[in-house]
Amino acid sequence: MNADYIRNMITQLRLKKNVSEHRMSLELGHARSYIHGIVSGRTLPSMAEFLALCEYFEITPEQFFHEGTENPILMNQLINECQTLKDEDLVLLLTLIDKLKKGYTADKK
Repeated sequence: MNADYIRNMITQLRLKKNVSEHRMSLELGHARSYIHGIVSGRTLPSMAEFLALCEYFEITPEQFFHEGTENPILMNQLINECQTLKDEDLVLLLTLIDKLKKGYTADKK
């Protein structure tokens, strides 16, 4: 993992959130070129700014760096919603996920 990963991940998350670099920069309280400066390789965010970026995307730093998660924003929303469910509902959800995975695996064959 390197600086390119951070830049690419910010771009991916920004696109999934469907927000422009300009708008994102302003919403984070910076000049309109702030995000462009990061993704173009001119700078990297400070630790405080990185945490603000994670908060902006509504993900944890761990989710930001977890390369196996295709859409950490959706994953975080799912986790948050699951935390409000009763145990029996979580069991049902796991059963549904298992069935979806089996169907997905069958479709790939």
